[in-house]
Amino acid sequence: MRNPLIAGVVLLMPALCHAAPPDGSFFPVSVWYAGGKARAPMLEPVTPASPGLWRQDLVRIKSLGFNTVRTWVEWTAGEPRPGEYHLEPLDLLLKLAEEVGLKVIVQTYVDSAPDWVGVKYPDGHFVAQNGQAIPSQAAPGFCFDNPGVRQATLSFLKEVARHAAKSRAFFGWDLWSEPHIINWAEITYIPNASFCYCAHSIARFRQWLEAKYGALPNLNRAWYRQFQDWQEVEPPRFDTILSYTDYMDWRVFITQKIAEDLRARSQAVKEILPDRVTTSHAAGPSALGSFSGGDGNPDDYLMYKAVDYYGTSLYPKHSLPPHMSPSRVMMAVDLTRSAGDNRGFYIGELQGGFGVRGDVVSQEITPLDVVRYMWTAVSRGARGVNIYAWYPMNSGYESGGYGLIDLDGTLTERSKSAGAAAKQIDANADLLLRAHPKPAEMAIVVNQLTNLVGGAGHLYNRGAVSRSLSGYYRMFAERNIAVDFINAVDLTATQVKRYRLIVLPYPILMLSNEASVLDQYVREGGHLFTEARAGWVDERGHAQEVIPGFGWDRMLGVREKSTTPKPDLQIRWGDQEIAGAIFEERFTVLNVEAKPLAYFQDGSPAAFERKYGRGSAIIVGTFPGQANETPEALSRQRANIVVGNLPGPANQASTAGLHPLGGFLAEWARVPLPELKTSAPVDLQQLVADSGRLVFLINWGAEAARLEFTMPLDKAPKQVREITTGQTLPGAGARVQIGVEVPPGGVRVYRIDY
Repeated sequence: MRNPLIAGVVLLMPALCHAAPPDGSFFPVSVWYAGGKARAPMLEPVTPASPGLWRQDLVRIKSLGFNTVRTWVEWTAGEPRPGEYHLEPLDLLLKLAEEVGLKVIVQTYVDSAPDWVGVKYPDGHFVAQNGQAIPSQAAPGFCFDNPGVRQATLSFLKEVARHAAKSRAFFGWDLWSEPHIINWAEITYIPNASFCYCAHSIARFRQWLEAKYGALPNLNRAWYRQFQDWQEVEPPRFDTILSYTDYMDWRVFITQKIAEDLRARSQAVKEILPDRVTTSHAAGPSALGSFSGGDGNPDDYLMYKAVDYYGTSLYPKHSLPPHMSPSRVMMAVDLTRSAGDNRGFYIGELQGGFGVRGDVVSQEITPLDVVRYMWTAVSRGARGVNIYAWYPMNSGYESGGYGLIDLDGTLTERSKSAGAAAKQIDANADLLLRAHPKPAEMAIVVNQLTNLVGGAGHLYNRGAVSRSLSGYYRMFAERNIAVDFINAVDLTATQVKRYRLIVLPYPILMLSNEASVLDQYVREGGHLFTEARAGWVDERGHAQEVIPGFGWDRMLGVREKSTTPKPDLQIRWGDQEIAGAIFEERFTVLNVEAKPLAYFQDGSPAAFERKYGRGSAIIVGTFPGQANETPEALSRQRANIVVGNLPGPANQASTAGLHPLGGFLAEWARVPLPELKTSAPVDLQQLVADSGRLVFLINWGAEAARLEFTMPLDKAPKQVREITTGQTLPGAGARVQIGVEVPPGGVRVYRIDY
């Protein structure tokens, strides 16, 4: 069933489809390097001394253990005048890399556009909602919706592809770094600047609306307007007290436009090199941001369909505090993995050194940190890891930061450790590239449209979706329960059947198809857990007559009686106290089969379970997910990020601080727990393939983790070897038993070959 919010893109152009990535057994592990010490996206000119100096750097990169460099081209330097191309840095880097034995990934920057583009296409500037055109100061460049700008951009990319095609070292592309409508520029002189309102973008939006609504009267009904001609239709520029369906359409259009634009880039280079990998990477998982951003944010689920592999930047200690907690790092990777439905992903930028922003610096990135970040990505099915960067930044407000080595060329212990991990990954690429994460048996629904409730200025809990997702992820990650994040916009009955348990966080906006699919999921035997005010509004922003909406009052057996603002509250669940947040929703019981499970402090029911068909559903009248992401909760749980699950003295000590709701829901839905005993928190991950399996034990804590792990196998293994130490384990039939001490901050990776 096609959702009306995404119908427009289907009718505007051929459906976005995932291209099968080229075959091969190469797993790129790279450092960002483009010759010399210039920071991306800037480039150093080629001089007579460049070949010798660049070769020296490449030899060192290779000798440490990396198999790839990630270079870049940028439009300003690459085409300073129309049709006059200067790609000498790329040509030299490709030549030297081939001689040294390194592969090359090319990052393209067209957001830093040459000034002649604005002269040749004066109507190609980005335009803010107040009608003001934005000059380009090398960034943000010009609007891709302008036909001339589009053609010039794609022509440049094709020329780069022709140069890359000459080299056997060339491996593939990253065609858009951290995509937005506006990149690499902060337009602060326009309050709440939003883009793009140029004539070409508005025309494209009209086409999208016409494809979605068909006839103008349909649009008028949806927007509560009286347009007489499509040429009168424009995107909203401010809030009104009436419908905000226009705003939702505009923001959804932007996400689809960005995905289409990425697809156009991929198609352009594949015209020249159809068999090379195309990728792109976000600034961070889109579910942790918001479609409401005026700079135009992407949708990871759509973006993945436009290239062979999509991915993310990962900067756990970027610059400004607070830094990412261990579970937040793991969640960022799992969100990225889930957007591609376990087909693999790239870490486009992995922080290689401490962060800097002006005179603010982050905590140091240690050798153990960077190795742990690398294996965390690999353990969840990454197909490429790219460390940013070889040298620290040498200019801009990030000067001095993010380097794997020192700016004077001195190797760091961090670079040596990262290189050793790169060598281990490369040596095991044959199994890594055939393996995929062990299928999860529970899922959390991601509904990024929820951030649009209220329009541009009237949703005051903007971080609710991100906090809710994080709070529930933490509950299950601390028990080593694998989680998929499934997209509310395109849920199908076949997809949800995979899961024993589905959690619906912050469900105040629901889509009709989402509601129908999940209702069927429960009737057919699934277990659904939903928070308060489920289905308050629909995908148009229209309120439902009864809450829970979409007929879920029949499924859940209760109806909302009242909602009271309660920023902080406690509910009693069995013998446990569980924190809630935002609302206290109370219910009227409609069906005697709805049984109370938890209680507010005055003794009235706070949660109900009802058996429905062959399955069961629970609703709770508050938001425990968000409450689990408060500073107080994070402080309490810092030492209990992930732990084992078998009863025993070591496990009993380590599970004392876990969120009880995660345990209750796992038991309720019969989600199995790994047979793991551990004295300290450990992140357990598995990759499985027909020919073998990989087991990852990652210790994020400051104390050693002594653990025992028993795992049944498909067949008796030929060999079990620990990759990071080279230790070989004896066979034990069709199972593996691991007893090991994982050092503080350390990683152990077991390769099992059948």
